[in-house]
Amino acid sequence: MLQEHAKIVDFIATAEGVTGRKKLQKMIYIMKKMDIPFQEKYEFHIYGPYSEELTARVHELCDMGFLSEALEDKGSYVQYKYSVTEEGQEFRKVLGKSVLDNPLTAEKLNAKSGRFLELTATLLYFDNLNRGEQIDKLHVVKGKLNFTAEEIDEAFAFIEELRS
Repeated sequence: MLQEHAKIVDFIATAEGVTGRKKLQKMIYIMKKMDIPFQEKYEFHIYGPYSEELTARVHELCDMGFLSEALEDKGSYVQYKYSVTEEGQEFRKVLGKSVLDNPLTAEKLNAKSGRFLELTATLLYFDNLNRGEQIDKLHVVKGKLNFTAEEIDEAFAFIEELRS
């Protein structure tokens, strides 16, 4: 029953913590698009793919004491940092084995900025289109972010790296 919760704990533990709610949303979405069996449903929102289910599960995991959520005041905004508690480390053993075949994947994602992950997740959201159409759609839905051709090429290369 709590298998999906354990997958989230496992992912955050493998990533050695995640700073930012948006970043966590994008990381899980990207993993889902790489055929990692996360079950959360995503819809397109202001910051790209977003899952209310993931938000609810993270809150539940914090309430159960498996995740800790630390708030960091950045002046004009608050940033959240998620880490796995000792109880969470025990809880993740429910899975038997890690949800990720390669733990470096979580580290690679965690090393990227929220902006880059938003770009990557948005491109993946439109992966039913050809590359040119994906880029056109990106500029329509994310025009204010002014992604450069270089950033877009880097995101496509990153997607290929994750798939290989």
